[in-house]
Amino acid sequence: MDFIVIIPARYASTRLPGKPLRDIAGKTMIQRVWEQAGKSAASRVVIATDDPRIESAASAFGAEVCMTNPDHPSGTDRLQEVASILKLGDDQIVVNVQGDEPMIPPAVINQVAANLAANPGAGVATLAEPIDKIADLLNPNVVKLVANKQGMGLYFSRAPIPWPRDSFNQLAVELPEELPAEFDFRRHIGIYAYRTLELNRFITWPVAPIEESEKLEQLRFMWHGVSIHVADALENVPAGIDTEEDLQAIINTI
Repeated sequence: MDFIVIIPARYASTRLPGKPLRDIAGKTMIQRVWEQAGKSAASRVVIATDDPRIESAASAFGAEVCMTNPDHPSGTDRLQEVASILKLGDDQIVVNVQGDEPMIPPAVINQVAANLAANPGAGVATLAEPIDKIADLLNPNVVKLVANKQGMGLYFSRAPIPWPRDSFNQLAVELPEELPAEFDFRRHIGIYAYRTLELNRFITWPVAPIEESEKLEQLRFMWHGVSIHVADALENVPAGIDTEEDLQAIINTI
């Protein structure tokens, strides 16, 4: 199995300006992400950015860098531009590793690529983890998903899915303090593997109605009949860094 990793890294961030270049115990965030990706089985790791400051910093620590259009409407569009610039073949597997996850385990990068390679009926693969708190199930910032018994995604949503009708009364003032034991709830982890063909198709499609409603790009693939393989991550994937508090928490662990 051959796959490459692309790490999108944008300088602009409303909550944490200059995020990719923020220092984490002597190394920039983007360098730490790149180093983790480099420990995977990827044959190539490319940083995709639209900012010359990130390009300069990444080149200085030895990374391959691809400059991209700053006006992409989505991260998937940016990924497709890189695939086009690199002239990747339709069957090439591309893993998108977010540029704000400096602690991402290399094992899950290998896992999502291997899952896509092992499932030729899928055009995309991603990972999930169990939800064990009712607050997470009800939090719209936690993306939930439902998959079938073959491991193919049925739907992704910011709403609580599946909805346990007999346990949760929609009209109830108070919901239970614990999740029903008979349900397996899953949260989506934002790492993807794509076949380049599907990236090329993605940019030709208009925003899908369900994508616009949920603000979830993966729903555009599903709207057009592309299967998404889902599996639980082999290792815990630490949350990405969005705020100063998140950054400090990571620094405190190193």
